[in-house]
Amino acid sequence: MLAAGSLRANGNPVSLRGNLTQTPGQPPVLTLPGGKAVALTGDEQTTGVLNDARLKDADFEISGAYNTAGVFEILPIHKRALFVHKDGKRLYVTYWCDICAIRTYTPGVCWCCQDETALDMKERLDVD
Repeated sequence: MLAAGSLRANGNPVSLRGNLTQTPGQPPVLTLPGGKAVALTGDEQTTGVLNDARLKDADFEISGAYNTAGVFEILPIHKRALFVHKDGKRLYVTYWCDICAIRTYTPGVCWCCQDETALDMKERLDVD
C-alpha cells in the first residue's frame, strides 16, 4: 500500500491511501503505511461510509484537506472522494438496492423499499 499524496496548492485536494481503521467507540481513522493514524471528518453521508463495518480494514483512498485542527476533512459525498483498492483496481464506494435498482453513495436503507442497500464497489459510475 502506498500513501498517495499531493501538495494542497491552488485549492487542489490531497489524496491519502491507507487502511480504514474502525475501533468501537472511536471515530474511524485512516492508518497510513508506517502506522500513522489520520483522524477523519466529513459530511454525514461520508461519515456513514467511514463507519460501514463492511469496509473495516479496507485498502482505502480519500480526497480532501487537513483542517486547522489537523483533522483530514474529506470532500463532500457528491464529490466522490472515497475509494477502495481491491485486486489492483481503484473502485468507487457505492451502495445498491437490487429490488428498486437504486444506487446511493452512503449505506443504509433504500428510500423506496426500506431494505438495506448492498455494498457495490464500481470501477465506473456510469455503469450499473
